[in-house]
Amino acid sequence: MTDSETIENLRTGDEQSYKMLVEDFGNKVFNTVLGLIQNHQDAEDITQEVFIEVFKSVNKFRCDSSLSTWIYRIAINKSLETIRKNKRKKRFAFLHSFSDLKKEAEGVTDFVHPGVLLENKERSAVLFKAISKLPENQKITYNLSKVDGLSNKEIAEIMKMSIQSVESLLHRAKVNLKKYLTNYYTGKL
Repeated sequence: MTDSETIENLRTGDEQSYKMLVEDFGNKVFNTVLGLIQNHQDAEDITQEVFIEVFKSVNKFRCDSSLSTWIYRIAINKSLETIRKNKRKKRFAFLHSFSDLKKEAEGVTDFVHPGVLLENKERSAVLFKAISKLPENQKITYNLSKVDGLSNKEIAEIMKMSIQSVESLLHRAKVNLKKYLTNYYTGKL
């Protein structure tokens, strides 16, 4: 089924098309969100929110981009909303237990993406901690490229920027990750 056929079916409220859409994009959206949020429960919740949003706003979709691009944009925006909301909660929370403060200071060290082999868990935890420290656009671009395997052209469409900007963000992300990981493994962190 083409994007336009799927969109038309969704606009008419066809439940089978909605189920097919979730089957086709569910894992992709979940992995994208998980790469940004780094929390399984939140990623599951946000994935559900993404598909609810798609269903609610399919009539507003202007078909300026592909269906997958539009869904990725919604997933990224929902993820960023959650990240910002969580930062606000942390900022205004007055009482923290000692373990919460310790976890916050150390960052996310126990996160492991489901695609990582068991023997690589420690290294992946360090890598995802480093990725979480990247500036927002670098983190999104790096995750879409390296974790989700999207092309620079697809990332440019999703993020509404030029391919050159995507390449630049990827380069800066790699430089920043190299600095962080070098400092980590040489004991400077």
